Amino acid sequence: MMVDRRHPSRSERVPSALFVPRPVPAAHAEPKSVPLYGFQPPVGTPYGLEVTTVEDFHADHDDWPWNPPRPGRATFNYLILVTEGALRHDVDHVTRTVAPGQWLWVRPGHVQCWHDPGTAHGPFILFEPEALRPDIARQLAPLTTHDAPAVLTPHPDDATWLEQTALQLLDEHRALGRRPLAAHHALRCSLLEALLLRLANSPDVTQAPVAAEPTSPGDASARRPVYERFLDVLELHFRELHRVDDYARLLGCSVRTLSRAARATVGTGARQVIDQRRLLEARRLLGHARWTARAVADHLGFTDTANFGRFFRHHTGLTPTAYAARQATPNP
Repeated sequence: MMVDRRHPSRSERVPSALFVPRPVPAAHAEPKSVPLYGFQPPVGTPYGLEVTTVEDFHADHDDWPWNPPRPGRATFNYLILVTEGALRHDVDHVTRTVAPGQWLWVRPGHVQCWHDPGTAHGPFILFEPEALRPDIARQLAPLTTHDAPAVLTPHPDDATWLEQTALQLLDEHRALGRRPLAAHHALRCSLLEALLLRLANSPDVTQAPVAAEPTSPGDASARRPVYERFLDVLELHFRELHRVDDYARLLGCSVRTLSRAARATVGTGARQVIDQRRLLEARRLLGHARWTARAVADHLGFTDTANFGRFFRHHTGLTPTAYAARQATPNP
């Protein structure tokens, strides 16, 4: 695959959706909550896909969003391949260091915070979930869940191909006007889907550990569709629905079927999956968002603040107040 590695001059670049973020009002947001950003496509490119480079982003935005660091959440995906240097990036309050050859994937809804990219180079792809065809999205479900790895190390046999495809996608994105608009968008989306399908072969995804083995070789594959639908429904309703039978009813299956599907897939019961999703949201809101324990308790459907405090301490060993104070303390 021949790739044009030349970068156009600054004046030739297509305006980026990321460079002009548009806040999306978040329900129950408090004045100091982490802002939620929606995707604003460049003029003439209505599809939810934007491609640039880390170095161009850094050159064009030397004071944002890392000076000072500003946490945020987005409704779209950030996908970065580091080809030179090292990139540090916070994802859900954990600082990740991405080395050359590795990919950073920040999914919609994750709390993220940039560090100065410094000398880090590489393709930077932003895309909305709707940019993927439904059948492709289903195949990529293990890559797109909230708990999927934030840093991916491709299989050695795939690394060169992935880099070349990312650069080809960058080249096609910059080729706006070179071919009919419909063909231009179709090529971009096809390259993105091919890249993601190959990235799904990363050992971080295919060899992800589970707490328990299925009872029979075909058990996990037979039950995975139930579990995947459970995750979709959970993402929509975790704030107001907290019982396994609520989700079983929505999915049209029995509590036992749902519980067995969760255990066969991830080694824990469905109730633990629900609790972990609520806990993740609580940590996001108590962290950089600076919500009070009372506000989080109301937002996540707890009967009162004391009940939420017991839940949070049981899972983390800290009270909500102590956790928030720890997150507010700058790292040395």
